Amino acid sequence: MSGINGKVVAITGAGSGIGEASALLLASRGAKLVLGARRGDRLEALAARIEAKGGTAAWTTTDVRRRNDLADLVACARERYGALDVLVNNAGVGPISPFDELRVEDWDQMIDVNFRGVLYGIAAALPVFREQRKGQFVNVVSTAGLRIVPNQAVYAATKNAVRTLTEGLRQEAGPDLRVTMVSPGYVGTEFADSVTSPTVKSQAQTVDFCLAPDDIARAIAFAIEQPSNVDVGDIVVRPTAQG
Repeated sequence: MSGINGKVVAITGAGSGIGEASALLLASRGAKLVLGARRGDRLEALAARIEAKGGTAAWTTTDVRRRNDLADLVACARERYGALDVLVNNAGVGPISPFDELRVEDWDQMIDVNFRGVLYGIAAALPVFREQRKGQFVNVVSTAGLRIVPNQAVYAATKNAVRTLTEGLRQEAGPDLRVTMVSPGYVGTEFADSVTSPTVKSQAQTVDFCLAPDDIARAIAFAIEQPSNVDVGDIVVRPTAQG
């Protein structure tokens, strides 16, 4: 199946930012959405917006740190639509800080959400894709893993861990599955809100050359809409002003 129309797409972190923008764009192109995020009120409102415009959307509260929640997200897709064509592993957090602040709980959170959450998504969807003999993973990574800078080492490490497992999964996927990673640069989302270090948070809030979430949504849509024999492996999307 090529194109987007009629495909069943599940998205984690769909309550805001890139996930929300991707859901709206894909729904406008005929995809059937399954929305997952921790904030059920956001998902309910987003599903209502999609349906008000003639789209189709289901949702289930999803905390990617819990493996059963990812299983429930995939089950929701199959129960509602009979299949799952694409899983967008988008949920992520970025409480970045200098090492000297020893914010170990923040490190744990980034490992659990950014890395372990993607693994749980793969564990939930891969058996379904194998059974269907079709499917696509789209893993949202970050340019933070391509250019390492102070204060972002742990965040970048979690994203590069996903980069590594994504490439390994691609090599094991075989001819029926597709595996894509999308690396956004600075994007105007709620990312800065998750930063717990006061100094770093103030720096993050001064960045004035961010992309819009819609810019990343278009990259995700591009990978999904390709013919089934075309695997877009890696997309990097940066603001032109980003070094």
